[in-house]
Amino acid sequence: MYLYFQGSFPGNLQLVLVLRPTTFLQRTVSDILFKLNKDEFKMKVPVIMLSSITELHSYIDRTQLTQELGGTQEYCHEKWISHRTAIEGFALMVKKTAQTLQSFGTELAETELPNEIQATTFLLSTHSTKKISLHLCFLLSPLLSLCSSVRLLSQLDETERAFDEFWVRHHTKLEQCLQLRHFEHNYREAHSPLLQQETLDRALALSRDGDELIQNSHYAEDSIQPKCSELRAISENVNTCLFVCLFVLCLVSDPLFCPIQASKWVDDGIYLLASQPVDKCQSHEGAELALQELERYLDNAGQNQLTDLSTIWTEYEAVLNQQLKVRGSMPLVQIDMTTVINGDSNGRHASQSEEEENLAVLRRHVMNELLETERAYVEELLCVMQGYASEMDNPAMSHLIPAPLQNKKEILFGNMPEIYHFHKRTFLRELEQYTDCPQLVGRCFLERMTDLQIYEKYCHNKPRSESLWRQCSDCAFFQECQKKLEHKLGLDSYLLKPVQRITKYQLLLKEMLKYSKGCEGAADLQEALTSILGILKAVNDSMHLIAITGYEGNLSELGKLLMQGSFNVWTEHKKGHAKVKDLARFKPMQRHLFLHEKALLFCKRREENGEGYEKAPSYSFKQSLNMSAVGITENAKGDNKKFEIWCNSREEVYIVQAPTTEVKTTWVNEIRKVLTTQLEACRGTERRFISYYTAFFYVNAQFQSWSQ
Repeated sequence: MYLYFQGSFPGNLQLVLVLRPTTFLQRTVSDILFKLNKDEFKMKVPVIMLSSITELHSYIDRTQLTQELGGTQEYCHEKWISHRTAIEGFALMVKKTAQTLQSFGTELAETELPNEIQATTFLLSTHSTKKISLHLCFLLSPLLSLCSSVRLLSQLDETERAFDEFWVRHHTKLEQCLQLRHFEHNYREAHSPLLQQETLDRALALSRDGDELIQNSHYAEDSIQPKCSELRAISENVNTCLFVCLFVLCLVSDPLFCPIQASKWVDDGIYLLASQPVDKCQSHEGAELALQELERYLDNAGQNQLTDLSTIWTEYEAVLNQQLKVRGSMPLVQIDMTTVINGDSNGRHASQSEEEENLAVLRRHVMNELLETERAYVEELLCVMQGYASEMDNPAMSHLIPAPLQNKKEILFGNMPEIYHFHKRTFLRELEQYTDCPQLVGRCFLERMTDLQIYEKYCHNKPRSESLWRQCSDCAFFQECQKKLEHKLGLDSYLLKPVQRITKYQLLLKEMLKYSKGCEGAADLQEALTSILGILKAVNDSMHLIAITGYEGNLSELGKLLMQGSFNVWTEHKKGHAKVKDLARFKPMQRHLFLHEKALLFCKRREENGEGYEKAPSYSFKQSLNMSAVGITENAKGDNKKFEIWCNSREEVYIVQAPTTEVKTTWVNEIRKVLTTQLEACRGTERRFISYYTAFFYVNAQFQSWSQ
């Protein structure tokens, strides 16, 4: 009964007043019925039984009672029924509206972003139209003043507010998706092979558009940033190629061209090209191919001489811009000057001494770039340490530091202070000693190779640093620090500098080695390059190793990590006389193998759904094989990419399929090397054991003879 009454009132019941009948017969009948049905009339609130209307007036004012109860309030039951019907109808409408909003919200949340401009435009228009139609439901708000149900109003307002907040985020993401699709479309068009000024200008304008999207916190920043960098690099490369084309064609076009002036132009050209950074074209093969075309053209220059220079200018008038006209501001070119034909006016090739001089120029250029970028790197690290790390200890800035960032400086910056002091106090100074003999700089790297392993520690901490940065990147502390430093890029760009630097070294060493073949320090350069690549491999392997989950032991006890990679794996087990194979006999398991000195780990790769370093996979540990108990069969039947690893007299066999035969050969050789090392160690132990016992028996025999 209580629930029945409560359901008929908008508020909570506090008191129930019961007016008993006035006549003797009616009162008697009601008392009997009440006793017979007393369980149904049980209340969770106080109940007062009133004998007369007069008693009722002591609890309720007459203005709140109808006329039949001695009050003055006018009451029409038909109007009440009509009003009540309207309320119930409105309640039903509120419920349907809320369900519609929730359904539409679910549809929006589960919508995948299209990959085409037209589809994205259509989706944005469709969702916006549907949002407008749903919003019309709330135009009924004037009727709400007639409704006495506060709960209905509250539910409707809360649902509408939550949906509007979600819609703003969804609509913003759709608009950013459309911007991204336009950007990607224009990006593909910017790779047009036509060397026109309009194409170059469009590429530069598009890179600026991409920068603007990044500044506006676009969700696809990680995808836009490299495209902007590539657009700028392509534009610079094309500009340079056009200048070189024009320069060379002008040089060889006129047979009457002054030999002295021609020689000067050639020398200027050599120094012009040699003065450019060497690594900015690493990922752009177009510039290299264009320059190869130039070399082939120069080989046949005598057959292609022109007598009218105006023809050349007419050909290139459409593509000349201010960058091409001002030679001092020329962008990057990567060219192997050992293949440039430095000829005189009669087309004779350069002498051996001239080629050596050209190589010396290039070595000096690589050395200059190494030193200049090293100095800039040290300054950037110092800027981060003073502008961010030190500010975390500044009491005046403490109120801007969010709770997740407090006392987390070592996690955010890792061992960057150690890296900074090493480069500032030691490595930069030692590199500067090789300014006049750049071909010997490999010795500097070899002497400090142990110190350079500090980058492994930094890279190991990078996932934790990235995670902390993502939690706090929008906090006022970072914004204030960036504002003081007047940096266009955020702290995360500077935290990536050490990773970029250790990678940069191998590029510079490759370039220096390229121009130092036959020189005194060539062997040291090659060894330094190999060592740097070894550090990079160790960093990469260890980044995978720290992503292993579920291994209960200590990974450091397994010895050095030698190899890691993904394979298809089948397993076979023999029990007694029966061979039991996996249910997935014809469907291999995807496993990531980690080969240590003492064990081989099988893990399952799991992709993460985050961003940045959270996109890196994790590895769920499945099983481990002790290397002292395994054997290997180099070739498995049916596939030259397969090999077998087995143990317990082939009771357990693991058929491993590598992605290529080369990968298989590398792994087989490395596993055999581990097994051979263990065998030699075992034989050495046996020999020492035999020697100890031989000596023991000899001494014992001597002792026995002496005692007799």
